[in-house]
Amino acid sequence: MALPSARIKLRNRSSVLNVIGPKVRQIRETQGLTQEALAARCNVLNWTISRGTLAKIEAQVRRVTDEEVAHLARALKVDVGQLYS
Repeated sequence: MALPSARIKLRNRSSVLNVIGPKVRQIRETQGLTQEALAARCNVLNWTISRGTLAKIEAQVRRVTDEEVAHLARALKVDVGQLYS
């Protein structure tokens, strides 16, 4: 006897998980920093983040919290608003 198929309806989600990733990459590259160097700056500022996680943020694959945006701005030495332009 076949079981009825269950349908799971997912909410329509945008494929973009953050809007700041490309700007983080642009600012980082303008400053001549590698992902490794930016991750090191973040770690010195008491935010433990790996180069791989930073790469996911820049590629818009990983979500970014408001607190993380503030950490990134501080590490890049820019105002938070510059990450959203």
